[in-house]
Amino acid sequence: MTMHTITPAPQAPVVPGRGRLRPLGLGDVRITGGFWGDRQAINGSHTLEHIGSRLESEGWLPNFDRAAAGRLPAGRRGREFSDSEIYKYLEGLAWEIGRTDDAALEERFRGIVARVAAAQEDDGYLNTMFGRPGQGARWSDLEWGHELYCLGHLFQAAVARERTRPGADDGLLGIARRAADLVCATFGPDGRDAVCGHAEVEVGLAELSRVTGDRRYLAQARIFVERHGRGTLRDIEWGRKYFQDDIAVRDAKALRGHAVRANYLASGAVDVAVDTGDGELLKALRKQWDRTIARRTYITGGQGSHHQDEAFGDDWELPPDRAYSETCAGIGSIMFSWRLLLAGADARHADLIERTLFNVVATSPAPDGRSFYYANTLHQRVPGVPADPDGTSPRASSSLRAPWFEVSCCPPNLARTLASLESYVATADSDGIQLHQYAPATVATTLDDGRPVSFEVDTQYPADGRVVVTHTSDASAPWTLSLRVPAWASGATLRIVTADFVQQRSVDPGMVEIRHAFRAGDVVQLDLPMAPRVSVPDARIDAVRGCVAVERGPEVLALESVDLAPAGVDDVACVAMAAGTEPVERDGRVWITVSRLPVDDARWPYGEPPADRGAATAEVPLVPYHEWAERGPSTMRVWIPQQG
Repeated sequence: MTMHTITPAPQAPVVPGRGRLRPLGLGDVRITGGFWGDRQAINGSHTLEHIGSRLESEGWLPNFDRAAAGRLPAGRRGREFSDSEIYKYLEGLAWEIGRTDDAALEERFRGIVARVAAAQEDDGYLNTMFGRPGQGARWSDLEWGHELYCLGHLFQAAVARERTRPGADDGLLGIARRAADLVCATFGPDGRDAVCGHAEVEVGLAELSRVTGDRRYLAQARIFVERHGRGTLRDIEWGRKYFQDDIAVRDAKALRGHAVRANYLASGAVDVAVDTGDGELLKALRKQWDRTIARRTYITGGQGSHHQDEAFGDDWELPPDRAYSETCAGIGSIMFSWRLLLAGADARHADLIERTLFNVVATSPAPDGRSFYYANTLHQRVPGVPADPDGTSPRASSSLRAPWFEVSCCPPNLARTLASLESYVATADSDGIQLHQYAPATVATTLDDGRPVSFEVDTQYPADGRVVVTHTSDASAPWTLSLRVPAWASGATLRIVTADFVQQRSVDPGMVEIRHAFRAGDVVQLDLPMAPRVSVPDARIDAVRGCVAVERGPEVLALESVDLAPAGVDDVACVAMAAGTEPVERDGRVWITVSRLPVDDARWPYGEPPADRGAATAEVPLVPYHEWAERGPSTMRVWIPQQG
């Protein structure tokens, strides 16, 4: 594994001390428009404002004021983990300030930090739910209390601030360090032998160690990772696997239990493995990723098939109509995959990140950035009910996007992810730059030996598959530009145009490398095939056997009832994809041919197959999954039965 010396650290959420690749952060990469640039703009102008308003009106941020004034527990509002939403919001603000240098956001950030600081106790303890007269004692409910979970998000917020504004005088890093020191004293080698019921502190401690250079925090992160699986948490109805406290991390075969917890723990475990040089732990985590992706992940990249415990099911247990696929689990999956990518440079990890970004992260927020999906079903059987724009929905009960939830982990999680999205676009190694995600962007950085490189990326992706890289500086020596060819992109072509030669060739999925002493004006053009394609499920996924899905580029497509008028029906349950037909692209949309299924609501629903298989067919359009229900309530399905 290569050791990188990085000074200053990239403005990125993850900056490992070693690995095959080093991330390029907000100071190196700038998304300038397109699909993700538009979403970043909405996040910065609408979503962050919306979240801040709801944190105030719901009383979650005023909890800190009550704590500082000694008025808790009276009047405290929100769940036991509501503090974490303030910290995720601060992290999102920090990344957005790093992107835009927005003075109003800076003022808001400092104001909130001051309110948090006032609530911190002298020994570093910080939580509005525990520790005061009339409240539960500190650390008295590690299964459900989320104290360490909340602090993990505090640490990540402080890391974001320090990386985007090194040495800022707002005090957030000091708040985080005092809390982390208390955690180490309380739960260290000579302290309490326990873990938090919701993993997250592991990630926060590891990254806090990286940003401060204090190895105690990394050592504590390792202690927590190694303690999982010892059964220190009380057993519950769903078993200790819900907390990942049933099997040691290095002995697990796949991610299991609560999907967000599982991904956060795996992410922290990668951080520990990389920074301590624990190759066996890293190998185990790679194997867990492999099996989880092969057997426990939806076609959208979503994870978690159980509503009752927000958890992974068994292998092949992927029912589309019961898909929980929590937005936060998708973000956790990206966190896990990105860390493995940095450690090993495997393009499959970037493939899953892309799939999850386009079909989970992009699906959750409404176009105006002010309402969200908590869960992301792949099959809506009845039209949804519009949420009260001023109300608060119970967790995932909203069948359409809702402005806020009693458990509102997803909105600020989305906000921090979108605000830091530049850091997932590209990486560097000792000899070059790797492009993993495609968006209009500028890249200007230095290689490990100090050589400057810069280029612009021009693309309409995913509207079309052309990615044009134009170099904007002269290189003194050859270096390697690597471009990811997604696993679905068989038939991609690469064209290189320099002052000395023109070259065109076919390229296979994976990473394609171009080594050259690039000069300003040299162009590398990647063309990805974007024709719609039919995907079939593994036969062991019982719930969708006999069905097909249609994909185009990185986007999964969906069939919505509002588009079924040509078929003479108003419910996606009443049609099947006609045998022997293929999807076609026309007028900017993908169309499929469907047959109307025989329907008799009054008859016994079981019996012999219908004799008439010559039903009339009609062409109907599909919609990108991330756009479903944007034209009003509808029924919807991703997996479409195939007739014949």
